[in-house]
Amino acid sequence: MSEWLPEALYTAEQARHLDAIAINDYHINGFELMKRAGQAAFDRMLKRWPTLSRGGILQIFCGAGNNGGDGYVVACLARQRYLPVRVIALRNPDELKGDALRAWLWFRDLGGTTESWSNNVTITGSVLVDAMLGTGLIGDVQGDYLAAIQRLNASGRSVLAVDIPSGLSADTGAALGDAVQATMTVTFIGVKQGLLTGAGMRYCGELCFSSLAVPDEIYQQEAPSSRLLREQELSGCVSPRVADANKGTHGHLLVIGGDHGMGGAVIMAAEAALRTGVGLLTVATRQEHVNAINSRCPEIMARGISTPASLSDLLTGKTAIVVGPGLGQSDWSRALLSVAMVSGLPLLVDADALNLMAKDSRLLDAATSSLLLTPHPGEASRLLQVTIAEIQQNRFSAVTQLQQLCGGVVVLKGAGSLVFDGQSLSLCGAGNPGMAVAGMGDVLSGVIGSFLAQGYEPATAGRVGVWLHAAAGDDCAEDAGQIGMKACDLLPFLRRRLNQLANGGI
Repeated sequence: MSEWLPEALYTAEQARHLDAIAINDYHINGFELMKRAGQAAFDRMLKRWPTLSRGGILQIFCGAGNNGGDGYVVACLARQRYLPVRVIALRNPDELKGDALRAWLWFRDLGGTTESWSNNVTITGSVLVDAMLGTGLIGDVQGDYLAAIQRLNASGRSVLAVDIPSGLSADTGAALGDAVQATMTVTFIGVKQGLLTGAGMRYCGELCFSSLAVPDEIYQQEAPSSRLLREQELSGCVSPRVADANKGTHGHLLVIGGDHGMGGAVIMAAEAALRTGVGLLTVATRQEHVNAINSRCPEIMARGISTPASLSDLLTGKTAIVVGPGLGQSDWSRALLSVAMVSGLPLLVDADALNLMAKDSRLLDAATSSLLLTPHPGEASRLLQVTIAEIQQNRFSAVTQLQQLCGGVVVLKGAGSLVFDGQSLSLCGAGNPGMAVAGMGDVLSGVIGSFLAQGYEPATAGRVGVWLHAAAGDDCAEDAGQIGMKACDLLPFLRRRLNQLANGGI
């Protein structure tokens, strides 16, 4: 889990621009910023590992640039506190330049010495500090840096990453060959978007942020590349119920899916929609699932559908559609999807409906509905005709390409889900690995579909739905742990979280 983080997220180039604005326009000395960064990292480290000040050993791995300079500052602070510290230099300190050189000279003046990196270096630190490679890395890690990263990861020791885990792309969250597996990362001035999606969430561990006390005005000079979904902003999107509300006030959602043997998916989507406030809910599915749905949740109006014509008859009075949970890829599945695509109603497309679209572009070409797509990386790979690895290598690029291909709003699911409407890109930092189980996507489609049916704009429905689903997952994990979580376990937490949003996050 991460602590409070600001809404604005940046690429590496943007973060460097913020740094330059602070130095050039606000006349904050670059070495002063470096000392603030080292202090922020040092303070977080002692808070996270208080035993360091009671006999622990600090081992710091320093590279050649400003990231290495931050590491030397941490080493200086340790010496001032009389903490045992070993500094391993990946680059000869005599070759350092600028502020990094000043940091090394400060460390030397305090009586500090360094050891040159070699494969024979022993790992002795109770906490290791990664200050080897910052945000400027281009291409895969090689040579001594790769060897050092692998040694740190194999050590089993706690690792503090300074600004970013070495080897991780600040822009995409992908490991560039390999990356340090940090226990905690303290990042500075601007939160790098790659820390919060894909593999970035695994490599950075607990994520902390320090603005280094730069003026707030500098952030007005650089538009963020993406924005973090946060409760305080989303609470304004959800209103409490008015006193004279009725079931028709809050929309009528139609969920389409549940081919032979796959009725559970539509049940999960439908129940999630009911728990997030839709007024009326109809499920169009195979006749064999109707009795089970009625038994499980009598509030759902289940209809057995055998032909496209019978589905068309159900469209009257509906305010949105979810198509895809358990839909399958049979002729029946394709026929129902075809009807949904030309319904003209706000339409969430998920699961096998996405796979059918990937196989037959005519389905997308014929669409008259406002689309909201919710692919996971596998479905995204089929739509874009690339590998899953390519999707995960740059999730920001993938969600942009998907939106350009399909239009509407796209939610690229996974760790650090992304929501893109063609203009604004949002990232969800909530959620946990316990949610990586069957049915979670069906629940999410029901949540977002519920908001669509209630009249929310698709982009708002996507953002609120994605965050609400992830936050409920975190609440569920806090209640009973991550392992063994089921998709339906989220239902009571969804309701609770939604009502908190409607009451201003209280």
